[in-house]
Amino acid sequence: MGIQQPFSRPHSAPVMKALPNESIGSLPSNRLVSHTSAPTADQAGPQVTMVYQQLSAIDPQVSTILTAALEGQEVSEAEAVILFQAEGTELEALVAVADLLRSRAVGEKASFVITRNINFTNVCYMGCKFCGFAKRKDESGAELLSMQEVAKRAQQAWDRGATEVCIQGGLHPNIDGDHYRNILKAIKQQVPDMHIHAFSPFEIWFGAHKSKMSVAEFIQDLINHGLGSMPGTAAEILDVEIRKQLTKDKLTTEQWVEIITTAHQLGLPTTATIMYGHIDEPRHWAAHIRLLRDIQKQTGGFTEFVPLGFVHYESPLYTQQRDNDMSVRPGPTAQENIRMHAVSRLMLNGWIDNIQASWVKLGPAYAQQMLRSGANDLGGTLMNESISRSAGGKNGQEIVPEDMVRMIRNAGRTPLRRGTLYQPLETFSESTTAGQVPERSLSGGVMSQSGLGVQLIASTAGASV
Repeated sequence: MGIQQPFSRPHSAPVMKALPNESIGSLPSNRLVSHTSAPTADQAGPQVTMVYQQLSAIDPQVSTILTAALEGQEVSEAEAVILFQAEGTELEALVAVADLLRSRAVGEKASFVITRNINFTNVCYMGCKFCGFAKRKDESGAELLSMQEVAKRAQQAWDRGATEVCIQGGLHPNIDGDHYRNILKAIKQQVPDMHIHAFSPFEIWFGAHKSKMSVAEFIQDLINHGLGSMPGTAAEILDVEIRKQLTKDKLTTEQWVEIITTAHQLGLPTTATIMYGHIDEPRHWAAHIRLLRDIQKQTGGFTEFVPLGFVHYESPLYTQQRDNDMSVRPGPTAQENIRMHAVSRLMLNGWIDNIQASWVKLGPAYAQQMLRSGANDLGGTLMNESISRSAGGKNGQEIVPEDMVRMIRNAGRTPLRRGTLYQPLETFSESTTAGQVPERSLSGGVMSQSGLGVQLIASTAGASV
């Protein structure tokens, strides 16, 4: 593969002040929602009129913010902090506005992707306090998959209808810098048409260091060998003090931003994430989303935003908080999950159209509720996904496409199977079941993997960390 072209800015997109590491990329026209054409109460239909009626009956400060957002104005960081505290009728109004903006941006379809997650190693020495996934290389249960095994799993996924594999792993001290390139080569040699969504910014930093290459050189080499997109994980909370408490060694905010913007400059799209509900607060969430919005304004390279609630059950950050002299929350509350998806929709309106609800973090019923609170993409479980499970996630790992379609329909949306970059692949009519759609047989029997019964699943792409 050659050098990918940077994203191009449409003439209607505003020119924004650059971040320190300014990219020459920009916002794709299909992600731009006009901030000047939103209908007012006098111009709108029954749904918008009903929302304006709600706004007239709530706290004036919240009403002013929501009205401005509904009419296409940008929600500031300070205003977002206020919205993150909404309760009662104010929260109901926030959700109504978020749902309306969702409808304007992407319509009434809710999407999912068929993928397989391959965590190629669980060996890592970075010492992130929230991580229950990592093991030492000599510890029981430590593993490093061979290239043959990675390729085999990709082939199994392809044979059962997957269009994507998501590849992530720990930072194994013994792997060479070309390990990441070799993973790509092994998959592409086995399954040439498989989209590879792989390697967090932390893995990019690690691989570049191991290879003695610049970040740009390392990413370009991966693109040349088949990397199609990158998960924007390892973000956690993009705040210096919070990140220092989570881990003393992990990627800094500045390094994360540099790697993401470099990827975008090279034409490599990425996702964006947040992990919330631990030692963070609403002000950190608002600042995090504002920073992502600033990046998107200059690069246009984010395909989606994925809120990831902290899974506390077996996370050392939570279980060892007394030893670490910390006060750690047991994940976000129900209302905080709703607020996160709704406020994200408002803050990112016109810049990142796709807000994804992570089924593996939320559970199916709750993720389904997020489709009415601003989200438009519903991930299933993560097949072979080890990270949430290692932290004690309670929502299982598997969900078949028929269940995804049913969940989306029950939320009042039209199910859409998509590709990694949100290209539509198949819309499900009321008479269509998921088992009928992929040509390579999505549903049916259970395939065997390492002695375990494993079904192909519909997955939240890149949302495992």
